[in-house]
Amino acid sequence: MENYVLYEIIGYVASVLVAVSLMMSAIIKLRIVNMIGAFTFSVYGVLIGSIPVAAMNGFIVLINIYFLIKLWRDKEYFKLLNVDKESKYLEAFLHFHKDDILNYQPGFDFKQDYNFSLFVLRDMVPAGLILGNRDDKGMLKIDLDFVIPNFRDFKIGEYLFGEKIDYFIEQGIREILAASGNPDHNRYLEKAGFKQVQSDSYSYELKL
Repeated sequence: MENYVLYEIIGYVASVLVAVSLMMSAIIKLRIVNMIGAFTFSVYGVLIGSIPVAAMNGFIVLINIYFLIKLWRDKEYFKLLNVDKESKYLEAFLHFHKDDILNYQPGFDFKQDYNFSLFVLRDMVPAGLILGNRDDKGMLKIDLDFVIPNFRDFKIGEYLFGEKIDYFIEQGIREILAASGNPDHNRYLEKAGFKQVQSDSYSYELKL
């Protein structure tokens, strides 16, 4: 009886993991969670003596492993693209992603003027957007650092604040302050190398 209850718990856990994975928009997280769920289902199938359940979910685990390796090995194309603040596409982009932007950075002001506007293209898709203001002393204050859902695997942050950090230096920028957001956004900033500071609404700092 005790084993039966344990097996049922494992089955329910597997079901929840698979269901949660299908609600994720970030493809890498989706595949990782789905793989864990399928593996758990495979174990469940072995425990209850159901070879079809174990075999099918074992196959799903292998499929997820294959595509995860492919995602990490594929060479992607990144490019920075300055955009005019009067751009109609920029306006449409902000309007389309408004709810998601406010979820990650609730304090972002859509009506404010910005003198620094930068798209990050990933395989020619405008996947990331930086909006802020820079001054004559080499400081850039970022009000919006946004990545669309399908590309939230940190590759854009790694590219922007790692590989292409010289872009900011060439622009005469020596210090970047970034506005905080929800916990996920703040973790992203910390992973990108920003340090938390006490500076009014710009709580994160990156010295170049």
